Formats: sequence, C-alpha cells, structure tokens
Amino acid sequence: MWGVIYLAVATLVGTWLVYLLVCGQSKEEGKKQPLLLLTSAGFGTGILLLTWAVYLFAWFFATHTKISDPLSAADFLVLSISLIVAGTAVAVRLVQKKPVLDFTGIRKPSVKEGILVLLLAGFAAFCFFYVFHIGKDHRLYSGYTVFSDYAPHTAMIRSFSHENNYPTQYPHFGGEDVRYHFMFQFLAGNLEHLGLPIDWAYNLPSILSLAGFWVVLGEIGAKLGSGFWARLWTVIFFLFRSGTTFFRFAAEHLRAGDLWETLRENTVFLGYTQNENWGLWNFNVYLNQRHLAFGLLITAFVIWMYLDSLMKIDEIRGRGTIVKCLFAPSSWKCIFPEKALILGMMLGLLSFWNGACVIAALLILFGFAVFSAGKTDYLITAVTTILLSICQTSVFIRGEAVSPSLYFGFIANDKSILGILIYLVCITGFFFLGAIVMLPLLSRWQSVCLGAFLLPVVFAFCASLTPDITVNQKYIMIAYAFTAVYWGWAMDQLTRFRWKGILVMIPLVICLTATGIYDYVVIIRDNDSGHRMSVPLNSSVTRWLNENLDHEDLVLTPMYSMNEVTLSGEMLYCGWPYYAWSAGYDTNSRGEKQNIMYTTDQPELLRSLCREEGITYIIYEEGMTLDGVPCREETIREAFPLVYEDENGYFRIYRVEG
Repeated sequence: MWGVIYLAVATLVGTWLVYLLVCGQSKEEGKKQPLLLLTSAGFGTGILLLTWAVYLFAWFFATHTKISDPLSAADFLVLSISLIVAGTAVAVRLVQKKPVLDFTGIRKPSVKEGILVLLLAGFAAFCFFYVFHIGKDHRLYSGYTVFSDYAPHTAMIRSFSHENNYPTQYPHFGGEDVRYHFMFQFLAGNLEHLGLPIDWAYNLPSILSLAGFWVVLGEIGAKLGSGFWARLWTVIFFLFRSGTTFFRFAAEHLRAGDLWETLRENTVFLGYTQNENWGLWNFNVYLNQRHLAFGLLITAFVIWMYLDSLMKIDEIRGRGTIVKCLFAPSSWKCIFPEKALILGMMLGLLSFWNGACVIAALLILFGFAVFSAGKTDYLITAVTTILLSICQTSVFIRGEAVSPSLYFGFIANDKSILGILIYLVCITGFFFLGAIVMLPLLSRWQSVCLGAFLLPVVFAFCASLTPDITVNQKYIMIAYAFTAVYWGWAMDQLTRFRWKGILVMIPLVICLTATGIYDYVVIIRDNDSGHRMSVPLNSSVTRWLNENLDHEDLVLTPMYSMNEVTLSGEMLYCGWPYYAWSAGYDTNSRGEKQNIMYTTDQPELLRSLCREEGITYIIYEEGMTLDGVPCREETIREAFPLVYEDENGYFRIYRVEG
C-alpha cells in the first residue's frame, strides 16, 4: 500500500513540476500540451527527484544517526515534505482565487489515445510479469532469457530493502565502491521495503517507465507531423526489430527441408553475428535492463523539450551554410535559461539510473545544437549535466568512473567501413539505412533530427568506456528506439496513398519486423513454465543472513549468480565474476584468492587471507568445487567456528574470527 502511495505522490509532484515547466513555456507560444505527456514525464521527473531525496536522507540517517530503520525514516520525511509543499502551493493558489491547474493550456487525450495507452501498458505488464514473478509456492521465478541479468539487480534491490547499503557497495563485489548505475534498483528496493512484493516492486515502475516512454515517443512523432496510427507503428517497430537473421535462418532450413519443425521447436535466439544469440538486439534487452526504459523516458522528455528550438532552424540558417548556422549570433541567444538548467539537472541526476542514456542524450542534443536556435541553452544543459555527473561519480566511485578509449568497429568481425555497414545491416536490416534514404522526403529540421538520433550509433562504433565493449549495444538500441519514430511517420505517409500505399507497406512491415516477431516468440517460449529458474523468497539461509549480518560484513562464497544467498542482499567477496568485471572491478585478483582460500590445506594461510581481504563469513556448500578442484572444508573448519547449517545440511556458514 505504501509503495503505491509513494509512486502516486511522486507522479503528482512530478506532473505539477512538468506542468509548470512545459505550460509556462507554452503560454508564450499559444500551444496546448498533451496531458498524457505531462503525466508520463511527471512520473519520470517525480520518481527521479523523490527517490534521490529518499536515498540521500537514508544515507545520512544510516551513517550519522542511531536510527535502526533509516530507509523508513527517509520515506516518511520525504513524503511528508512533498505533501506539505504541494498542499501549501494548492492553498496559496486557492487563496489567490487561481485554478490549481490551468487546463486551458492542456490537451486532454482522445478516447482512442487513452485506449492505445492502456493496451500498451497492459502489454508491458504481461511481458514484465511473465518473465519475473512470485509463484503460489512463494518462490521467485525468473525466465531463462533474463535471470542472469536479474542476479546482480535482485541482489542490489535486496541490499536496500533488507539491508542498509550505505555507503553503497556492489553486492557481487562487496567492500568496494559502486560503479554500476543502481538507482532504479534502489527504487525497487524502497518499494519492497514499503510493502510491495519484490515482483511488483520491480515490475510496476518498469511498466510505468516503458509505457511513459512510448507516450513521449509518440509526442515526438507528433512534432514530426505523424498522425495517431503512427504512434502504434512506432511502438511495433520498437518492439519487433528489423534484421536479416530470420530470413537467413529461414532460407537455410528451407533448403534443409525442416523449417516448420525447427521454427516450432526452437527456444533460443537466432544469431549469425557475435553475441546476437544473447538477445542483444531485441525486446529482451528491455526485460533484462529495467532501468533502460526509465532512462529513455527522461531522455525522450528532454529531447521533446528541445525540438521547438530545432524547428526554428530555417529562421537562423536561411539559405546559408552550416558554418553560418553554427556561428550566426542570433542562434546563440539564450531563450529559456531556466528550462535549460532544469533539463540539465534532470539528465545529470539520471547518471546513476542509466549512464548510457545520459551519454546518448548529450550526443543527440549536440546534433540538435549545431543547427538550432538557443545554442546557449544547450550549453547550459550540457554543462549542468556533466557537473552533476562528476559530482555523483566522485561520491560513489573511487578512481576513474570510465576508461574511455578509441575502439573502432564495435564487435563487427570486419572493422573496415564496408564491414561495419554490412554488420549493421545484419543486425538491423535496412532500418537505419532505410531511414537515411528518407532524407530527401524530410524537411530541413526533420533531417537534422534524424541525423542527431543516429549519433549514438556512430559513438558505439568508435569509442569504448568500459572493459566490455559489448555494452555499447545500448547506444545502438537507444538510437533505434528514437529512429523508430521516422518509420512510424513513413507508415503514416503511405496510408495517405490508400491501396497503393498499403501495397508498399506490407513488404516493408514484413522486412522490418519478421526477425523481431520471431525473437518475441522465443522470449515467450524460453520463459514459460518449463524454462524458468526459481529461488525460495525467504529460505532459512536468507533469514539467517539477514538476522546475523550487516552492511559491514563481507562473505566469501562460491561464484554465485542468483540464489538464497544473493537474495539476502549481503555483500559477496566475489560473486559471479562477469557482473563485476563488466562494471570495471578487478575480478581476476579476487578470483585467484577465492580459489586459494577454498582449496588450501593450510589454516594459517586461510586466516591470513581472510584478515587481509576483510572477509567476516565463509559459506561452504556440500561437495563444492572451484574450477574442478575440490574445496577443503576441513581447513575452514579447523580455522573458524561453524555458526550455521541449514536443515538439509547443504549450506554451512563459518564465522571468521581473529
């Protein structure tokens, strides 16, 4: 109940702030702004601000007071302040005999718009609960295509809902800083702490974020001149990716004579390029990375706010050159400095929700700024974003947050220009290239907007910020999401030619969605009741760890992915190494020491390493091995006392003393 109240208050506060920002500007322009956009952006804005406030207060209470439940205290304080401020603002307007909300500047949604949003939200709800839910047996079920990513995410969620993870650490590499954007997981942890089951705590904000992003994306399309049905087409192209994979797969199995049988029985993603069979390019990414949809919601709103400046391109460029457009004095005039500052703050605060969205947003806004009026506004937004990002990084990360380097070619096998283009066609079909072909049909500002949307793709193929270059796929996915607006626009234009347009649309739609539709079939199959892993929600192991350990403890465990131990939210010395390695941690060093501690026959060496590494507890599993080498429980038993054994005799926990 309190979790729902939190979401409602955040949405109301955020909607009011967005209303003041958007409608305050629109009054000068005489425009009505869509209510669905205001509430969608309001949800994102309110969650962004209130969740940061809760986190900071909880951190303060945990580290500077003796409050036993700092998160509850922070929630109470933030919600109280929010309600008092909102109530005061309403009271002042009522005393002044002014309307609380001036609906003359707001466009209410039509019936068909409302129905479409409800259908999309329902579809998102089905997908998110299908892959992640609590069963009637009180076990947490995660589908095969998602559970690997959920392992670090659920551990982080539980580190807040069950533990006081302040200062915040990364549960799969405890005792260090936090280098992974964790605020969406904090939000889910807070919602669970407020009473929502973990599946609702994780799924509900995911649903609202994705549905909200689709709403704002549709409004971006509306500025391009698209009609109502273009919104649906945009979401369809967003959901079901383009690509050559399905057609190549179908051709191979047609020749082999087993196409229909293979299509019916297959439960893995198709792929002919590196890691494509991970589901790198399809809707599964949004099921895995819940914080990506929230980041896209904030990014889309910021982009929508700047589109009006871009639409004034003809006023500052005329028939001149790009140089004239860039250096024309009129183009540098500051138009809405307050708006620019607020949008910069929103992007800056997004850094530890989804850093890739922040970088992609700055790239897109840079593309806008070159040709737009109000370049100083863009500069204010960019500087504010970067300063806030640096401030957060200095607090959460020791050392360098990223390790930027030039890395040409992404994960294409052939890293020549031609090889990259072929690779891009393999993974996205003619989605991007076809959008470029549209350029002659677009107005000047629409062409610039499309070019800006493609800049994250260029970045993905030219630079690396993390040890794992594969994570650059997020920039391509972000560019794909925004470019889908143009294909929605194209479908809208084709319908105006009636049956001739429909004849062109049919093969286009098939080519643009066939691979993605089959990917979605695989998602359904590979996450059904026979393709899920499960973990008991509150096993005796989880309860014991929660009752006896705290944030200062560091636990030596096997290389856990997702189980009863990770669901306790405790800090692991070295969990599944890929998660920590891809975030920039030195997993090799800890992995070597982990092997030594579990396999040594010298108790004194074990004691020495545990003291050196700050380990306070050791978990041993019956018959466990590491890299094929049997672990020596007798050494652990000789060095430290046994403090817990589960009812099945499978888990045994030893406390490190001395």
